[in-house]
Amino acid sequence: MEILVIPSVNEARADDLVNKTVIVIDVLRATSTMLTALTHGCAAIYPVETVLQAKHLHQSGWLLGGERACRKIPGFDLGNSPLEYTDARIAGQTIVMTTTNGTRAIQKAHKASAILAGSLLNGKACAAEAAALNKDIVILCSGTQDVFALEDGVCAGLIVEELARMAGSSGIECDICDFGLSMQYAYKQVQSDLTQALLHCSNGRRLSKLGFREDVVYCSQANTISLVPVVREGKLLATSLSRLS
Repeated sequence: MEILVIPSVNEARADDLVNKTVIVIDVLRATSTMLTALTHGCAAIYPVETVLQAKHLHQSGWLLGGERACRKIPGFDLGNSPLEYTDARIAGQTIVMTTTNGTRAIQKAHKASAILAGSLLNGKACAAEAAALNKDIVILCSGTQDVFALEDGVCAGLIVEELARMAGSSGIECDICDFGLSMQYAYKQVQSDLTQALLHCSNGRRLSKLGFREDVVYCSQANTISLVPVVREGKLLATSLSRLS
């Protein structure tokens, strides 16, 4: 099993993603928010790149969610804080979402065999789901403005650690790229206090200054959710691929 970790969406080449299982990560905050929404009963999420696409896809009764520069987009129902998506009003709702980096990364992976949304919150479950698909795995870190973001790398390291452990226990050879190995070592270094690691990283500091410190604390929790969002016909669903096939 080959595992490739890509530092940011800008560095992803189409050939790297074709026919692979792709895990898209945007810890602060898109994939953490999508996971939270689906965990709290959201029916489906349509991830799109632009505000215009979101408005065109939007239908009566659906909700619009997303951010630009970390703030809720004017006229949208919701921003990109995962804590907004615990409200009872999202239960059973379809949400069209656009974010600066995370939804773009999901769209970039459209030629993958399978697309999963990963975060620290569901890292272990995400690794297990990806391993069960028996394909080479690409972990695509969204990054921020096409630059690597530490929180995504740490999450990739968690997932690599879990994949390596599962491969070892099954006697499967695991070929991890050098960047993936470095992120695995980084995760091991900070795993005892992920909250402080995220609060001290660039995006954690920026979000805290903007009043979203609690988002950072929430998103720093490891393996608290067993759900794995998957892309099916252009939308994220709260169903495992094994049950969708």
